[in-house]
Amino acid sequence: MLVEFIKISGSGNDFVIFDNRNSILSDFDHSELAKFICRRGISVGADGIILLEKSDDADVRMNYFNADGSSAEMCGNGARCVAAFFAALTGNNSPRIQTGAGIIRTEVNNDIVTVQMPVGKLIQANIELLIDELPMLFDWYNTGVPHAVIIVDSLDEIPVDFWGREIRYNNYFQPDGTNVDFVHIIDEHNIAIRTYERGVEGETLSCGTGAVASAISAARKKLAKSPVSVKVALPDILTVNFDITEHGSADNIWFSGKVIYSFKGEIELPDNFSL
Repeated sequence: MLVEFIKISGSGNDFVIFDNRNSILSDFDHSELAKFICRRGISVGADGIILLEKSDDADVRMNYFNADGSSAEMCGNGARCVAAFFAALTGNNSPRIQTGAGIIRTEVNNDIVTVQMPVGKLIQANIELLIDELPMLFDWYNTGVPHAVIIVDSLDEIPVDFWGREIRYNNYFQPDGTNVDFVHIIDEHNIAIRTYERGVEGETLSCGTGAVASAISAARKKLAKSPVSVKVALPDILTVNFDITEHGSADNIWFSGKVIYSFKGEIELPDNFSL
């Protein structure tokens, strides 16, 4: 089957998006499709795939799968890319998107897309763990997906893939594991982060839910104040606005950044996705 797709980057987080509102991919295993499409070097390559689907409760539904085939309830940069693509398809510049974490509002203004996050919940503060024989202190947040956030003095020498994997699979965060954000405080309105993403199983150039979790965690520790500009690894800037609660969670969360159209194309999908 020959299927059209578009590849879009949200501040370095790249996705292959299929318009599946007519269920053209209903006969395919979406998990295997994600693994097939996301292989860098031998396929399209991406951090994940997103299927646009019909929704009875919102303008569109996003069905998201990581590069390893696992599904995720929410992807912040993915939602921004969906909003941009849906706006281009329909002319609706304020689409409401149904996600596994709830319905979110969005605003598309040329290449800048803003989304309202459904949740910014502190799961546990000040988790002390020994990682690579070093004591580390984490805040654990749910911003649609789980994020373990640690404040560091510098990002330059952080072994993100190694430490990220050790933390992601640490017994404390099981059974589902966690994303991991290493955060450097620049000043009260500016931070920089590097993120290890669960499902991609490595460092990504950007992570929207991670940027939100990092900004909230820094504010909980009184190291930052809303709005917070978050420098991601691309490098690019995501802006996070929020209201911090007395218990360290946050509400009224909005975050924005650039969306870049990489290319569109067609791909012949095989009968099975084995290499």
